[in-house]
Amino acid sequence: MTKNYLVTGGAGFIGSNYVHRLVSRGEKVTVFDNLSRGGAPRNLEWLKQTHGADAFHMIVGDVRDSAAIAEAAKGADVIVHLAGQVAVTTSVVNPREDFEINALGTFNTLEAARASGRKPIFLYASTNKVYGGMDDVEIVEDATRWHYKDLTYGAAEDQPLDFHSPYGCSKGTGDQYVRDYFRIYDLPTVVFRQSCIYGPRQFGIEDQGWLAWFIIAAVMGRPITIYGDGKQVRDVLHVDDLLNAYDAAVANIETAKGRVYNMGGGVENVLAVWTEFEPLLERLLGKKIDVARGDWRPGDQRVFYADYRKAQRELGWKPQISLEEGIERLFHWVSENKEMF
Repeated sequence: MTKNYLVTGGAGFIGSNYVHRLVSRGEKVTVFDNLSRGGAPRNLEWLKQTHGADAFHMIVGDVRDSAAIAEAAKGADVIVHLAGQVAVTTSVVNPREDFEINALGTFNTLEAARASGRKPIFLYASTNKVYGGMDDVEIVEDATRWHYKDLTYGAAEDQPLDFHSPYGCSKGTGDQYVRDYFRIYDLPTVVFRQSCIYGPRQFGIEDQGWLAWFIIAAVMGRPITIYGDGKQVRDVLHVDDLLNAYDAAVANIETAKGRVYNMGGGVENVLAVWTEFEPLLERLLGKKIDVARGDWRPGDQRVFYADYRKAQRELGWKPQISLEEGIERLFHWVSENKEMF
């Protein structure tokens, strides 16, 4: 049955990929985006060229505008809230704007859902940064990476919250509001605490989208700076796998509503950000990459990888695209679209 989707941040990296998927299968889609991100106008143009300008409804709007998002939400069956300020470093420089976009913007979008009277499904893109530095969890240093000493499958959803950095605080505020709107208002909400999501249509920059940024910089011959020791570890998840999880939550909303899911590639898709990524990238590029070095940045976890087994149990979901396959796909996409960068 066709649903009406409202995708905030729908011209962004994750959003444009999801809009493409939704429109391709015949859903009715409204994109709500202020087009402030560098890649957003390009992604919007790609969606129009691929599907036609009339295939979806476009609203140029900002989630800080409560009246605009309330109007956009009136007919929605599903709201996918992806709009946000996305960089820790930016949040440190301008914490007020970060708060207004992420915390207040999420509150406005939740209130828009509640005011619609339709009890739409509400999916929220949260972040693993809500767990902070996880200083209580022992980590071990090996030759090429840091890793958890005892968390065999990674961090689970019961890991204590510890909002670190203004970004962690603003996204964590949204995270907890989304959870509570299920408890207090019976809104069918789902929180996805996302790890490093990557894939096509990602115009990564140094401060956000590190995997895409390294690939773009390597292909385009731009300088790369490695902060910290390069052994910090993340689990990477291809955007197509993330969107499978969104679809699974909508399809299984009676199970998923009110739930929180850690959403990452898991222990089998763990990668040290440079000591292990560098040889993969140099093999694809066919030459050595020179890099500069910088100090650790605030809020940079030495280790994070998600235990996604809750999503596996409850939604029947697990990653399908290996990090080697996904990285190769993204490398070729960037190489074939150099004019965009």
